Formats: sequence, C-alpha cells, structure tokens
Amino acid sequence: MSAPRRLMGHNFPKRVLPMPSHLYLAIRWVLLSSFALIIARETIAEERVTGPWEVEQLHKAPEFTWEKGGGLVRSLLYAGENHRGRGTRVFAYYASPATLNGDSQGENVIHKKYPGVVLVHGGGGTAFRQWAELWAKRGYAAIAMDLAGHRPLEGKPSREPLPDGGPDQSDLTKFGHLDELVTEHWPYHAVANVIRGHSLLRSFPEVDADKTAVTGISWGGYLTCIVASLDDRFKAAVPVYGCGFLHENSYWVAPNFEKMTPANRERWVTLYDPSRYLGQCRVPILFVNGTNDFAYPLDSYMKSYQLVPGEKNIRVTVNMPHGHEAGWEPLEIGAFIDQHLLGTSPLPKITNVRLEENGDVIAEILPPDGRYRTNLAFTKETGPINQRKWTSAEATSDSSTIRIPRPPQETTAWFLNVTDAHGWTTSSEVRISPKSDDRTDR
Repeated sequence: MSAPRRLMGHNFPKRVLPMPSHLYLAIRWVLLSSFALIIARETIAEERVTGPWEVEQLHKAPEFTWEKGGGLVRSLLYAGENHRGRGTRVFAYYASPATLNGDSQGENVIHKKYPGVVLVHGGGGTAFRQWAELWAKRGYAAIAMDLAGHRPLEGKPSREPLPDGGPDQSDLTKFGHLDELVTEHWPYHAVANVIRGHSLLRSFPEVDADKTAVTGISWGGYLTCIVASLDDRFKAAVPVYGCGFLHENSYWVAPNFEKMTPANRERWVTLYDPSRYLGQCRVPILFVNGTNDFAYPLDSYMKSYQLVPGEKNIRVTVNMPHGHEAGWEPLEIGAFIDQHLLGTSPLPKITNVRLEENGDVIAEILPPDGRYRTNLAFTKETGPINQRKWTSAEATSDSSTIRIPRPPQETTAWFLNVTDAHGWTTSSEVRISPKSDDRTDR
C-alpha cells in the first residue's frame, strides 16, 4: 500500500526527480531569484496601492535640526505629518562610523559613503540609542526614530512628550478615531514618519543613498511590512515578529477588532493592515519570528510571508522571546542586510519541500555546496497556535538536500531549519494543519 501523498492539507508531486547536480542547483537558484523579481515587478506594475499616504511627497527629505551636543550618537528633530491642525516633529538618534570616531556627522570625511539602515521600534518602545550605535559599529549609518510623539530621557528608562509631537501609540490611537481624518490615526503617522526618516537618512552626504535597509521589531515589524511595500528605495527589509492579518488572528482581535463596527473594521484593514500592501512588495525581505509569539501568531505570519511575490526568506525559532533586544539580536538580520547592500555571503534558503513515495520529506538548500546542519521542528498539539509545545529532531542533509522521515501522523504543524557554517539559520515555510484551532484568544 503506497504512502499518502497529502500532508496536513498540502499536495506533493507523485514523481520525484533524481538528485540534481550542484551545477544545476546553482543555475536554478539564480534563475529562480531573477524570475521572482520579474514577476514581482510585473504584478506591481498592474496596480500600486498607496493607501492614505502621498508616497512621492514622503520621498522628499524633511526639514530637520541637530540638537546641541555631539557625542558618539547624535540627536535630531525632523518634520512629521500634521496632527490636529498643526505641524509635528519627530525625535531621532543618528549614528555612523564617522560619529563614533568623533566627527559630528561626517562633515570631515564626506568622501566616505556608508550604507544606511532605518531602525523602527515596537510597542512601548522609543528611539534606542544603543540600537543605532550597534549598527554604526557594523559600518552603517543608522537612524532610530521615536514614533509615539515622545523623546527618551538620557540615562533614564522613561521618556517625555514633545510639545509638537504626533499621536502616542496607545490602542486608542492605533485602532480608534476611525470616523475621523487619517491624521488622527497612529498608523498613518508612523508609516509616514518612517519613510520621512528614510528620506532624511538618504540626504546625508556620508550616506550611500542607493544602499539602505529597514528593520523593525513588533509594531515596528508591522510598520516595516507596510513601509517596504510602499518605499522601494530600500534594498532590504527585515520585519521581526510584526506581520499582517491582525484582524484574523493576533493579540488585538478580542480587545479591539471584535469591538469595532463592521464599517470601522473594514476601514482599518483597508487602510492599515499589511496584508493590503505585502502583495506588491518588491524589496527583498526576511521575516523573523518565534513559534509561540503572543502577539503575531504563525498562521497570520505565514499568510503574510506568502503574499510577497518577490525575493524573500524566513527564520522561525522555537520559543523565541519577544522584546526589543531579543528582536535585534539575531545574526541573520545583519547577514541578510549585508547580503543585499554589500554583496556578502547569502543566507541559506530552503526550497522545493516535497514528499517522496516512501513518505520521507525532502527539500533543497540554496546555495549548494554548503556545510549545513538541519532539523525538523513540529508540534502534535491543537488549540491556539502560539500556545503549543514544539519538538525538534535532527535531520539528515548533504551539501544541497535535506531528508527527514515523515513527521508523526498526529503532527499539526511543522517546518525545517537549516544552519550554515556562519551559524546563520533560516527555515522553510511552516505547514499548519487547517483542522487545528489556531486562534490565539480562544
């Protein structure tokens, strides 16, 4: 009796091709990457959704002022969107290899151009000085802005509101005021101020405007998904935790979406859910999350990942903690950005996952000829997807192929991981049984 050809709602081909040669895999990798970019451009050319934002206007560098005092990390204020009939300003930290060496902003070494990175904080966060400094130490010019109308207090864990700041990041400003103008909505201001910050960063003489990236954590990851889909000047994007489909499954379903009127819910999703925009993302993007994230569960995360038509990769970690420092620690973030801005070694990528006649799961690893460690992560539990216990098992692999025995029959979700010689880990898409109850609030 032959093994079933269906695993958790996914069909696999009946016939498995012989092991391809290393040359074939290398050529296939290049062709697939090129084809993905072509398809992305053709899809995006048909219809470009910009939501409530005037993107071309946001591409203009905003007015800004440096604050007094230099230091390794500098402070500045730049112009934001109007709020309640008045202009606003945004606080940000800026750091680069030049500022770390004592040059105020690269005025004395303008001949040296640095790649740039935009750093987007999450809920409860602010502009983080140490985050900007970390990227400056990696050779980047970094801008980290506050998106809650505040400024951090030096040497203190607290912050204070700006007299001309925009809306804070409460649930009311994120999900409320939907009967009012978009200028009363936090997501409108946050997206606009990230793009404005990018335009400002690109205008600095020491920054290579053609080599910039964005990474954000939690709500900053949510914003990164939207920004990368609107602002294709970026060469790489890394959303951590944050994703789309918040109205379907996220921490905010019960406390916010279920309390909205149907019209307001539809308006919020149309204007501000990343699922509205990710289908046109042409910026190479790496999604980073954990199996048990309380806010952004894997089902919504995978649906967001699958929307992206262009180049993409993913890293899923069993029980990854949720937080700002935990969100900027993964080595893969810097490696992915280096790959696309500096042309360094690429992250590994798992492709062509399929089921053989004997029930084994096999997949290909790109680039070929690497030294890889691989494992299978799976859960046999049901219920909320982010409350299940996961098990990891080592898998067999050579330089280009992963092979594992078929996951247990009771498996409700699984994915593969591959780690290369650098210690960089990426994952396959997470396969989730459609029969399991995935809602996080049940």
